[in-house]
Amino acid sequence: MGTLLKCYKPLFSIRFSSFPNSLHSVQLRTHSFNNPKRRNPIRRCFSSLSPPSQPLINGTALDKMDGNRQPGSPSSELWLHNTMSKKKELFKPKVEDKVGMYVCGVTAYDLSHIGHARVYVTFDVLYRYLKHLGYEVCYVRNFTDVDDKIIARANELAEDPISLSRRYCDEFVQDMVHLQCLPPSVEPRVSDHMPHIIYMIKQIVDNGYAYRVEGDVFFSVENFPEYGQLSGRKLEDNRAGERVAVDSRKRNPADFALWKSAKEGEPFWESPWGPGRPGWHIECSAMSAAYLGYSFDIHGGGMDLVFPHHENEIAQSCAACKQSNVSYWIHNGFVTVDSEKMSKSLGNFFTIREVIDLYHPLALRLFLMGTHYRSPINYSDVLLESASERIFYIYQTLHDCENVLSQHDKGLQESIPPETLNVINKFHNDFSTSMSDDLHTPVVLAALSDPLKTINDLLHTRKGKKQAMRIESVAALEKIIRNVLSVLGLMPTSYSEALQQLREMALKRAKLTEDKILQKIEERSEARKNKDYEKSDAIRKDLAVVGIALMDSPDGTSWRPAIPLPLQEQQVAAT
Repeated sequence: MGTLLKCYKPLFSIRFSSFPNSLHSVQLRTHSFNNPKRRNPIRRCFSSLSPPSQPLINGTALDKMDGNRQPGSPSSELWLHNTMSKKKELFKPKVEDKVGMYVCGVTAYDLSHIGHARVYVTFDVLYRYLKHLGYEVCYVRNFTDVDDKIIARANELAEDPISLSRRYCDEFVQDMVHLQCLPPSVEPRVSDHMPHIIYMIKQIVDNGYAYRVEGDVFFSVENFPEYGQLSGRKLEDNRAGERVAVDSRKRNPADFALWKSAKEGEPFWESPWGPGRPGWHIECSAMSAAYLGYSFDIHGGGMDLVFPHHENEIAQSCAACKQSNVSYWIHNGFVTVDSEKMSKSLGNFFTIREVIDLYHPLALRLFLMGTHYRSPINYSDVLLESASERIFYIYQTLHDCENVLSQHDKGLQESIPPETLNVINKFHNDFSTSMSDDLHTPVVLAALSDPLKTINDLLHTRKGKKQAMRIESVAALEKIIRNVLSVLGLMPTSYSEALQQLREMALKRAKLTEDKILQKIEERSEARKNKDYEKSDAIRKDLAVVGIALMDSPDGTSWRPAIPLPLQEQQVAAT
């Protein structure tokens, strides 16, 4: 095995591109470990950084309205809530213009639920926004593919644990693609990093922070006086059985396993303490150090990881290397069902697959972003229906823009009316101010209303159609909305394709076909011709009950997805 550096310096030398307007890559040079058992070599890490989004109005980037921005440098301040200090802090990376971010990934033994979706959408938004500001980001998100839960599930299915976990890792990646979460710079797996984990445990033992018991190695929390600094818990609060594993061999109930001795039928690796496998917490300490060093900028995950996982990570990392330091600990709130945390252990979860079978993945993403990331969000059909209706409205408006602009692709003037510029400036300022204030996505989503309404007025009202430089205004408004949607991860590949998918899913929820709806529209038109308004209204209401809204215009009647009438009434009653 190759010798690792003391204090666990990054396993990889990370080199960021100095060309801000090119495709940025993070190039990694690996140390050799000469481990023939390790089937998957550590891959080079590419951050796939694209240039910061710059909506152009009159040939000038909107962000230059606030002053001249140097390409490749952050364009504005960013404040993030730090769980360690319990307050919002101005974000200042350790290395100018570069960000190292580690987010704890899934334990891959089943399909992921929407609680997981919230975690990774949250940090995808942060990743995208950091890049938008001009930072070059190395984003590491791990897979836990060696764990008690994986082994238990594999035994149930009579399957190899590593094979089972690999399968669910692949399923998770597909879920992230559906949700438009950008791939991280690197996605390390526990099974590929045993040398790093074993070496870090050895450092902890050698430094006097851990002890061996019959082939197991435990971390001694009493030897680490700062234990509890993240969660605010005291040692006496850590009673065995309450998020703390029960084991009479431990010196303190709060001590936790760094290495577990091999048991019959379980995967194991050789170590100085005998064959076994790592405890849960050590893996993230080892892998974050391997890729980002012992000192980096952001460590994130769900709020449930504050204790014990992240508390234990801090203890381990500092025990292995005194200079270990993470600047910002960021945690998102729970997804709840009837005010209880959604989780596999409670059995009250909905998988991402189950939800996107009925709702567009970007409607789910919008739903998750509709509440500030640190607040709990209650899962409900009415909120998902609202998100679906809202995103249909957004894409329909932009699709209408696209159709109009395709007829006026030449001869546009280079200026726009002051009233349109005011709408754009306000939206841009709302976006920048809200996102820089701890990623306040709900405010940004609400701020979309004004530019969308302005577009619809320009396209569809008599007054709007008479406005000077109408097409130029539509083009400018569409561009800034598109740019913001891109930063939020809500930009579809095609407006028309997304609208069709939203319609198809609405039909599926309504248990109707489009032919059936068109038949109902024909029946209603006939009833109106015969002045049978009772029947006409009944048809409209029957469709509204299942989430199909009819829209009358001089060109005839069309339909769109809508919140089902009973859920609308439920919303009204709740407010």
